Amino acid sequence: MGRMSFVGRRLLQLVPVAVGVTIVVFFMIHLIPGDPALTILGIHATPQSIHELRQEWGLNRPLISQYWFFLDRLAHGNLGKSLIYGTPAATLIMQRLPPTLWLIVYAAVIAILISVPLAMIAATKKDGIRDQLVRAVPLLGLGMPTFWVGFLLLTLFGVTLRWFPVGGYGTGFFGHLHAMFLPALTVAIALAPVVIRSLRASMLSVLGADYITTARSKGVPGMRLFVRHVLRNAVIPAITVLGINIGFLIGGTVIIENVFSIPGIGELMINSIFQRDFPVVQGVTLVFAIMVVLVNLLADMTYASLDPRVSFDR
Repeated sequence: MGRMSFVGRRLLQLVPVAVGVTIVVFFMIHLIPGDPALTILGIHATPQSIHELRQEWGLNRPLISQYWFFLDRLAHGNLGKSLIYGTPAATLIMQRLPPTLWLIVYAAVIAILISVPLAMIAATKKDGIRDQLVRAVPLLGLGMPTFWVGFLLLTLFGVTLRWFPVGGYGTGFFGHLHAMFLPALTVAIALAPVVIRSLRASMLSVLGADYITTARSKGVPGMRLFVRHVLRNAVIPAITVLGINIGFLIGGTVIIENVFSIPGIGELMINSIFQRDFPVVQGVTLVFAIMVVLVNLLADMTYASLDPRVSFDR
């Protein structure tokens, strides 16, 4: 029950965040200058179509009534109907969601596989040549725009060497792994430097602890010492950093999906913005916000599971 009550408390703490998100998403329409219905329908709007849209979205009601109408539809999974595709926005988003989830998870795994070994190399040789290289080289990736890194990788490995496809999502598990490697690597290159710096600093702090000195005096082998004692304790602060930055990079996948022509919700959002398909824009914004909230909840859960000082019962 301790773990479940912990999750329950975290979910309750997220309620104000969820309410704030719905308010922001709702007012996206009302921030449009002029008549929202006329702006959405464009120059080809007729009085009849404007009237029907106002009726469908409740735009002819008082503002507070419109918000409750929006929440009621949201509670029933109704995000409105796409003005371009003519299908429910929720259905359209669910069809495009798997490629985006693949990209986020794939990028996080690659970032971890890059960050942990490099942080270990840097921490074991503090202020040495290897440490200086590990600290300096990733900063190049952090300083370069993500979309530019994507274009470089796409040009080299997709166009010149033809090792990877220049776009698409692939078919089947291994097809997804192959097709999504370059976009996931692009996101990971932006994520890894922050994780490396956090993990290196944590490892150095742990290496100076008394229990590490005691373990060394007892003859614990170096690799076993690092994996069981240093890495386990050093990874705790890095999890928080990783969770926060994955939250930021969820929004960044919008650009990467367009660079690599991935049929995810990021590409859908960009196309919908240009086509003024506001029900889809609202829905995708809401999904991105939910994903960020869930990533932070997962980071909290992982942190609490690894840190013995955190009790689920408190």
